[in-house]
Parts: sequence; C-alpha cells; structure tokens
Amino acid sequence: MTIILIIITCIISISAFSKHELMYRLDFQPSAIQSNPAKEFYRFISHGFVHADWAHLLFNMLTFYFFAPNVENVFAYKFGEMGNVYFLLLYLGGIFISVIHTFEKNKFNYAYHAVGASGGVSSILFCSVLYFPMSDICLYGIICLPGIIWGGIYLAYSFYMSRNQANDYINHDAHLFGAVYGIVLTLILDPSAFKGMLGQIVGG
Repeated sequence: MTIILIIITCIISISAFSKHELMYRLDFQPSAIQSNPAKEFYRFISHGFVHADWAHLLFNMLTFYFFAPNVENVFAYKFGEMGNVYFLLLYLGGIFISVIHTFEKNKFNYAYHAVGASGGVSSILFCSVLYFPMSDICLYGIICLPGIIWGGIYLAYSFYMSRNQANDYINHDAHLFGAVYGIVLTLILDPSAFKGMLGQIVGG
C-alpha cells in the first residue's frame, strides 16, 4: 500500500506541476466546498494527491516512505486481512480529518487554497511512533534519531510554520491535526499501543 500510494501521489502531483487547471481542480478550496458541497466535497481527499512543488512532494513522500512500512507490517500482524483497510483509514482519514478545522476557518475566504498529503503523512508518522518510539529512523541515511524525536521535530516545525504562515500553498495546521487523528485512531484500534510505547521508552 505504501508504494502504491506514493506512485499515485507522485503521478498526480507531477502532472499538476505543469497543468495548473488540474491543481485547481483537486486542491483544497473551503469556499468552493461551502458554495457547492455536493459537487466539491471530494476536495477533502483530492488535495492530498497534489503538492505545491518538488520540495513539498519529496518531503511528504520521503517521510511517508520512512514510517509507513512499519505501520503496514504491524497492522498486518495485528489485524490480518483488515490491516490494509485500517492502513487506508489511517492515511486517507488523516487527509480528510486534518482539514476540517481549516475548512471552518476559511470557508468564506475565497483566496484560500491548499494542497498536500500532510494530514495523512502525520497520521502514519505518529502511529509508527506509538509502536516504535525508540527505533532509529535515518533521514537520507545520514541523520539517525529515534522515531519519537523525529515526531517531536516534525510537530515543532509544523507548529512554528502554522504560527508564521507564509503564502506557500501548504496547510501546516494539517500536520498537527493529522498527528492527533493518527494517535487517536491507533489507540481506538489497538488500546495496548500506548502501554507498549511507554514500556519501550522506560525500558530503553
């Protein structure tokens, strides 16, 4: 599922880089949804498959690639055939849930647009952190830190950017809400995950 989602996202995002009409058709426009929810509701999900630029796409897809296989493996082990269903619920649900706050805040702001899979990536990242808080994740094979440290850095960066929001077409709030969704859904599906995380941190 990880590789399939990355391939689909890259194909659509790269196509949208040169086809701006595709970008505008798929991006998150709260005002468009507010004006015509029946026809524009798809934007709650579609915006997660387009990105602002190469850097934005690479950042999200590399982060997803580093953390998602761990989640896939755990879900397959714990939930069997339902593992892929829950994985998609975690990822696509994160994309959807993470922009509800943004929708409410900007539904009458006709200038607001946003793109990116940040909500889904955050959901996957923090699910992985719950299961593997002390396992090293090596960024680009060079900088290796425990998953829980990467999670903290990710949240701190997202919080800073959301409070110093530039007009960069990226919804930094989605990182924060996606993280919360990922933690909550994981604990609903597997309440023992929190105890397991504490055990790993205390033990080592």
